[in-house]
Amino acid sequence: MQTLRQLTDGQQVAVLFVLVFGLLSLATLWVFSRDLRDPQDGASRQRQLRRDLRAVWLASVLFWVAWVSGPVGSTLLFGTVSFLALREFITLSHTRRGDHRTLILAFFIVLPLQYVLVGTRQFDVFTVFIPVYVFLAVPVVSALGNDPQRFLERTAKIQWGVMVCVYGMSHAPALLLLAVPGAEGRGAFLVFYLVAVVAAGQIAQEAASRWMRRRPVARAISRSFSWRAWTTGVMAGALLGMALFWATPLGPSEAFAMGAVAAGAGSFGDFVMRALKRDAGVRFWGGRASLTGAVGLLDRVAALCFSAPVFFHVLRWTTGAGVA
Repeated sequence: MQTLRQLTDGQQVAVLFVLVFGLLSLATLWVFSRDLRDPQDGASRQRQLRRDLRAVWLASVLFWVAWVSGPVGSTLLFGTVSFLALREFITLSHTRRGDHRTLILAFFIVLPLQYVLVGTRQFDVFTVFIPVYVFLAVPVVSALGNDPQRFLERTAKIQWGVMVCVYGMSHAPALLLLAVPGAEGRGAFLVFYLVAVVAAGQIAQEAASRWMRRRPVARAISRSFSWRAWTTGVMAGALLGMALFWATPLGPSEAFAMGAVAAGAGSFGDFVMRALKRDAGVRFWGGRASLTGAVGLLDRVAALCFSAPVFFHVLRWTTGAGVA
């Protein structure tokens, strides 16, 4: 630890990526060796494990590219992810010809402008641009389409898609650019912390839902979501967050609380997206031919889209973070 403290911020982030890719390489070798020993043993579970591993590799590589490419590159990269996620969302939403103007507004005006605000570190503006101005502009543009059929439903779906896929996701590159007192130039650690605690919460919640007695909160939406499982996931995220306090400008107790907040928000986000999938009559966003090769891209980033803005704003309020 003393040696790590003597490294520059950039060198510490580089060590972080070496550790992440090293662990992923070991996990890949382990999965490959299991396939060689007995290809037919748990074939379905092995396929799922390989798909999940590919998704983690993809996310890690994108995370590394975002850090290496700097503010402009990271903004463009996450903007592309937002575009693909919004495309998946809109594809399964009911829209009509009268919504074409609104969709053009969402994809080619709102999305780029939101990420321009992030890239230029206009944090006071980017945090209210979509929830205030875009939410008022979308129904106006939709009404100009001269199609009143299911107007409220269609408009609300487009607003919600923009909120989740653009507004929520844009907070990830904002973390990379946020100047937190005592952690300047260490935005990659903050994103790593967020992704780690959210993933830990999701895994622990899923495991708890299988091993504990199930008492689903909303059986028609998810039979695995219960308050016991959710609490287990939150505690897992909080404990991992406390263990990773060194990656943040927070103390152990503050990191514990932030881990609980991030894991809880991510779990609720995944739960809400399950409800939307039930409404659309699909199991996954995007189908088989998706970017991750497993399920839709939106399935992979839904929890992050909910937890990132909560984590960003709580961190900013509690630490007085500003523009780098």
